[in-house]
Amino acid sequence: MRRLRGTLKPETRKFLLDDFGYDLPEDLIAAVPLARREASRMLCVDRALGEVGDGLFSTFPSHLRAGDVLVLNNTKVFPARLNGKTETGANIELLLQEEVEHNVWTALAKPARRLKPGKILDLGSGIECEVVERDEGSVRIKFGNSVDVWSAADRIGSTPLPHYIQRPQGETASDRERYQTIFAKERGAIPAPTAGLHFTEQILNEIRANGVKVVEITLHVGYGTFEPVRVDDLTRHTVLPERYEVSEETVATLNESHQLGGRVVAVGTTTTRVLETIVNEDGTFAAGKGRASLTIIPGFRFKAVDGLLTNFHLPK
Repeated sequence: MRRLRGTLKPETRKFLLDDFGYDLPEDLIAAVPLARREASRMLCVDRALGEVGDGLFSTFPSHLRAGDVLVLNNTKVFPARLNGKTETGANIELLLQEEVEHNVWTALAKPARRLKPGKILDLGSGIECEVVERDEGSVRIKFGNSVDVWSAADRIGSTPLPHYIQRPQGETASDRERYQTIFAKERGAIPAPTAGLHFTEQILNEIRANGVKVVEITLHVGYGTFEPVRVDDLTRHTVLPERYEVSEETVATLNESHQLGGRVVAVGTTTTRVLETIVNEDGTFAAGKGRASLTIIPGFRFKAVDGLLTNFHLPK
């Protein structure tokens, strides 16, 4: 967990992509989840004191104190990757992104060049869709009015895992369960908000028993989480907008905590993005829904978040 409030200063120099490179041996990448979610190792960074400690995630509750608010992202991953064939038998892959109107979806496509408007795609199990628009690597597709796309994705889709997790044989039986937080409720994420994957009901109960309030926001994590940084100067990088929703109840708890001197601890960079989007200049929070377009780079002044729990991020 990182303590953020009051620790970052405005920066004038450029921050380059190479500043965030480090050696990551492949054998240290956890391609298979641990048997116990809470058994992962955890690096603790106290930026105010300049202290670093190595421990286990099972000790996470001890880093919180009564009066704090822990904020979770309750988005739910759905099996958004669909494989199919064109009318000529060519293989295609779709990654569903968002339903923009009834049974009309935006999707990433490989290879997109094959998918001209009007082309019919056979996705198996009697499910077809029509390409209605194409724009570089993305398409807009329309399913028949009688198709329940969510149910169809559950039957024929697979979970889009991060590219560093290799499954040569495809999705395993356990991927759908383990690549989902235990508090996932609102279906719509492509990748999981992975910082939340370590929590168990026992850990959350221990946190609540210590006088910490636990609230939820929703941010449907999109393809931008997978997208690599393609610029050398980070000031030119933009994370794609993502849909969010924050309730009045959650905001009331956040505002009360700040007024009483409690800390707001975000689980994941997705949660952080939402909280820093909905915070006002005076430090109060506003409920609502919309699209979070905030991109946080070094030098950013945090107004909402006092602590962050995040997974390790790949080099650059």
